[in-house]
Amino acid sequence: MKELTSFKKYLVEAENNVEVFQQKRIADFDELQGRLKVLSKKLQQAKLATDKYYRQNPKSYAVVYGTDMINDYFNDIDELLTQDQ
Repeated sequence: MKELTSFKKYLVEAENNVEVFQQKRIADFDELQGRLKVLSKKLQQAKLATDKYYRQNPKSYAVVYGTDMINDYFNDIDELLTQDQ
């Protein structure tokens, strides 16, 4: 009988762990959305800084921010988020 009680306790704990795990995974999306808002502001600032740099250095081919790399990361994120579709 003691074994059955221990097993039931284990099942309840496992179920609670699944709930906690799933809630954490869903909450992570809120954090990611917040980070995306911050990144959006940083992109705007980088754009303005790049524009300012090129106005001050009209003959420059310098890469002020790695937009190609950022775009590649966005493509990776897009692919991760559309894997079900």
